[in-house]
Amino acid sequence: MSRTGRLTLMAGAIGALAAAHAVPATTTFGPMRKRLFPGLSGRGDAGHVAMTFDDGPDPESTPQFLRVLAGLQVTSTFFLLGEMLEATPDLGKQLVAEGHEVAVHGWTHRSMLLRSPVSAYDGLARTRDLIERTTGSRPQYFRPPYGVLSAGALIAAHRAGLQTVLWTGWGEDWTTRASATSVLDTLAPDISGGATLLLHDSDCTSADGAWHSALGALPLVVERCHALGLAVGPLREHGLPVR
Repeated sequence: MSRTGRLTLMAGAIGALAAAHAVPATTTFGPMRKRLFPGLSGRGDAGHVAMTFDDGPDPESTPQFLRVLAGLQVTSTFFLLGEMLEATPDLGKQLVAEGHEVAVHGWTHRSMLLRSPVSAYDGLARTRDLIERTTGSRPQYFRPPYGVLSAGALIAAHRAGLQTVLWTGWGEDWTTRASATSVLDTLAPDISGGATLLLHDSDCTSADGAWHSALGALPLVVERCHALGLAVGPLREHGLPVR
């Protein structure tokens, strides 16, 4: 085989490996996720809606969500960033003390496509261990930043003993244009039995103050769920199949 032919084969092999690494990244797009990776969307029991929050714990905003959730008598799942928990360990303890579930969002909010399998595992394991050491609760679930997965991230999560869960509906609550009404309207088509809903209790990776839109929408979303006869709670009560 000529040198040109060998280089062509090598380029093809590298391209195929890159594609295999990146294919799971399509999970960030709702229609493709539901079609190609339905098991990752968090579809649970028909009578239940899982309420989940990403990017905390944030000392400015997370206590406000805890206050509203307590008033609603609802517990939820919080996907934590390791660097945020490291800075506010008492807030992590408070989450668990008030009955909420804590899960892994990664050490930093960096796309998994930019991480090697070794780096992905190290970040997940480091965050998992910090959560357990700080709160006394060993996390069961993992959600990648931006909802972007890679083959290496899926392998790393499995190796770390974490089940990957994304969402069936999100509120697009991270922009300057978001409001309580827009968040509810965005989520409304996806509020149904078995849904996993995503909001953000921090603006550490969003527009400044964007968390106010999610906070304002929270009672409205819970009210809509209850009007449909649906219970609202964390992923641990959602009846997800173990994978």
